[in-house]
Amino acid sequence: MWLIALSVSLLPAIYVVCSRYQLKVTTLCHQALAWTLRLLHRNVCVRSTHAFVFSNCTHGKADSVLETFDLYAETHQSVCIGPQIGEVLDDLVKRARPLLVLELGMHCGYSSVRMLHLLPPAGRLITVELDPLTADLGEEIILVAGFKHSQFQVLNCSSAEAIPKLHLSLETDQGTKTGFSLVLMDHNSQEYLPDLLSLEKEELLCPSGCSVLLIRRHQSADDLKAVLDHIRSRADCYSIKTELQYVLEIFYQK
Repeated sequence: MWLIALSVSLLPAIYVVCSRYQLKVTTLCHQALAWTLRLLHRNVCVRSTHAFVFSNCTHGKADSVLETFDLYAETHQSVCIGPQIGEVLDDLVKRARPLLVLELGMHCGYSSVRMLHLLPPAGRLITVELDPLTADLGEEIILVAGFKHSQFQVLNCSSAEAIPKLHLSLETDQGTKTGFSLVLMDHNSQEYLPDLLSLEKEELLCPSGCSVLLIRRHQSADDLKAVLDHIRSRADCYSIKTELQYVLEIFYQK
C-alpha cells in the first residue's frame, strides 16, 4: 500500500520532468527500445545460427564448420562477418602468423574458428564476449570444430573489464611478457577507440608489430573516424595497412 501512495505522490514530479525534458526522455526511450530489440534479434540469430551449424556440420572438422556457417548465411540473416571479410582475415593471419590473438566480440564463433584454423601450432586465441548466451554457444562451436581449451579461452565479460586482466595470459614459460600480434575488434564500435587506448596503456600490443583489424558495421562510421584521428596523431607507431568498405586494418609498432 505504501508503494502505491509513494508512486501517486511522485506523479506530479514525474509529469514536470517529462514535460520539461520531453525530447530527451523520448530519445532515451527510443534508444532503450532499439537496444532491447537489437539484443533480442541478436539472441534469436545466434541461437538459429548455432542450431544450424551444430546440426549440419561434420564435428571435428573446422573446414566443415566454416562451410556450414557460409551455407547458413546464403539464406538467413547472420551476425557473422561472412566469407568476404573472412578472406581478408585469412590473409592477415597467414601474413602475420600470430602466436597470440585477441578477439573482441565473438558473435557465433565463426571468426574464432576461422583464425584458430590458420594459427601456428603454438598459437592461442583469447576471445572476449559480453553476452553470456553468445559466449556459451560460440565456445561450443569452437569445440565442435575440433579445437581444445588449451588453444583458446573465452572470457564472458566486457572488453573494458577484460583488457586490464589479460597480462596473466601473456606470461611465457620463461616468465617474460610479450603481447598480442593480432587483435580483431568486432564488438560495440563505440568501444573501439577506448579499447585501443586501453591496450596501449596496458602494453598488450606486441611492440615488434601488431595488426589490429576493425570490422566496419553500418553504425560504426563515426566511431572509426575517432580511431583514424587517433592513429594519425600517432604516426610514430601507427600506420593504415588496409582500408576497405567493411574492414580497417591498422598496424602498431613501437
